[in-house]
Amino acid sequence: MCGIVGYIGKKEAYPILIKGLRRLEYRGYDSAGVALVNDNGDLSVFKSKGKVDNLCEFCSDKNVSGTIGIAHTRWATHGEPSSRNAHPHYSESHNLAIIHNGIIENYAEIKARLVEKGVHFVSDTDTEVLIQLIEYIVVKKHLSLLEAVQVALYQVIGAYAIAILDKNDPDQIIAARKQSPLVVGIGVDEFFLGSDASPIVEYTDKVVYLEDGNIAVIRRGEDLHILSILGQEQELNIKTVDIDLGQIEKGGYEHFMLKEIFEQPECLTNCMRGRVNVEADHVTLSALIDHRRQLLSAKRVLIVACGTSWHAGLIGKQLIESLCRIPVEVEYASEFRYRNPVVGRDDVVVAISQSGETADTLAAVQLAKTRGAFIYGVCNAIGSSIPRATDTGTYIHVGPEIGVASTKAFTGQVTVLAMIALAMGEAKGTVNREEYIQIVKGLSEIPDKIREVLQTNSRIKDLARTFTYAHNFLYLGRGYSYPVALEGALKLKEISYIHAEGYPAAEMKHGPIALIDSDMPVVVIATHNAMYEKVLSNIQEIKARQGRVIALVSKGDNIISKIADEVIELPDVLECLEPLVATIPLQLLAYHVAVCKGKNVDQPRNLAKSVTVE
Repeated sequence: MCGIVGYIGKKEAYPILIKGLRRLEYRGYDSAGVALVNDNGDLSVFKSKGKVDNLCEFCSDKNVSGTIGIAHTRWATHGEPSSRNAHPHYSESHNLAIIHNGIIENYAEIKARLVEKGVHFVSDTDTEVLIQLIEYIVVKKHLSLLEAVQVALYQVIGAYAIAILDKNDPDQIIAARKQSPLVVGIGVDEFFLGSDASPIVEYTDKVVYLEDGNIAVIRRGEDLHILSILGQEQELNIKTVDIDLGQIEKGGYEHFMLKEIFEQPECLTNCMRGRVNVEADHVTLSALIDHRRQLLSAKRVLIVACGTSWHAGLIGKQLIESLCRIPVEVEYASEFRYRNPVVGRDDVVVAISQSGETADTLAAVQLAKTRGAFIYGVCNAIGSSIPRATDTGTYIHVGPEIGVASTKAFTGQVTVLAMIALAMGEAKGTVNREEYIQIVKGLSEIPDKIREVLQTNSRIKDLARTFTYAHNFLYLGRGYSYPVALEGALKLKEISYIHAEGYPAAEMKHGPIALIDSDMPVVVIATHNAMYEKVLSNIQEIKARQGRVIALVSKGDNIISKIADEVIELPDVLECLEPLVATIPLQLLAYHVAVCKGKNVDQPRNLAKSVTVE
């Protein structure tokens, strides 16, 4: 879950590397470092604990010249966050330097062997073990760096994306990947490396996504070469990336998260473009056209996801079951992959992941494929690992999401799941035409409904100040709103560090009601839907115990509005589409509470955007 950047060419490398690190800092921000072969021929490593700004300050009086370098921003796994454990790591001779994203699972065993051989270590990381192993092989077996990398990677167990510099060969970067993303950008007489395309797109739109088990030999003045670990030349598959640079800048907003919340109307319009027709009476998905038989003959849909994507999957379950009349199960990918799940050829497995690199979800996909299931990916990052591993899928097309707490990706995922349910339901004949057109029209109106909700931002900002004192929050919802309650609670705990729990409102009586007192704010999604009266009763139970109620109600509500302590009105939408509007004020509430508490909204502690390790 770290960020990797690399450059080799004719330009000064350091400014390019630092800019790239800033763009990748959402992937990890415990420490940062850079390795350069400078104009004097020295291989210099500079690193510091904390954010990229700390690294820049540390380097301010250092020689950072040179036209080749690698850089890294870290989310700690092995070894506490510190300058000592920060990447890059030297080999013992200081002739080699490495950066690494992933986990070497058998590092302790390899380290013990190397210590017996007299190798000395200076960090607690699994990464240093890898570069020491590579140098040991170079020296003892008299192999080239490339050959030593091949031998070493054959011995290690785990996940990795690595890049290596050699002081004695200052015209080459060797990079490799397994179960961790790595992209090579191809410019004019220059190459770039990145964990994703964001640090590359400013310089080139031509990229190669390394496949698992591949090694890239990037040499100044030569064509890019891709080899397997066994040394077999691989075909170059050059892709064109289309990312607007403005999408990865703040654009005048104080934080990326706030920008991404306010981008949602446009993002969902983009998500539906070409899929929901202009008359709003039909949904077309190429996946259903191309794989109609596999999708329509499925006996069961199994959704695998983690975190926010899992919450989207819970909404997708209700949509697909309601419109397609197929049983749907929603699984945490992290649990699914370690069971012996019953899954087979009659199942469609839907894998949901914003980054397309979530390690547990990717592993769940691979397991389901071995059982013969048909795999459908719902991802945001084009060209990422999960879309490449699936049989078909639908991109959510909401643009890069930089804030660690997901916002627009969640609504994009729900929108795609709604389109999947509609397209399959119509094709199967399990939804009547009148209901189908009503939902499609309602979906096409969602961007305008969200714009209306965003006008409550100032009101929610004022409301947030009232609740910064709270140590606990409870979020309640029923039906389609229950996953929204889970998502609202997750957003608050992620960025404000206030403990929050989401519950089905009816389950409150089975335990959580014991927690309610005058210091417990309770957020209740209480719109005019089929369970309005039931939720009203839940609110009365909370008020009877002096709980503070923040209610999300339908515009014009005159019953709950008189009971709740605070009310946020939502525009009327179809019940099955309510999550797309109800989640917006909860995102804003979490954001403003966190800002009031002085927290780092975009980079909350202990979290990283793309969970590419277990």
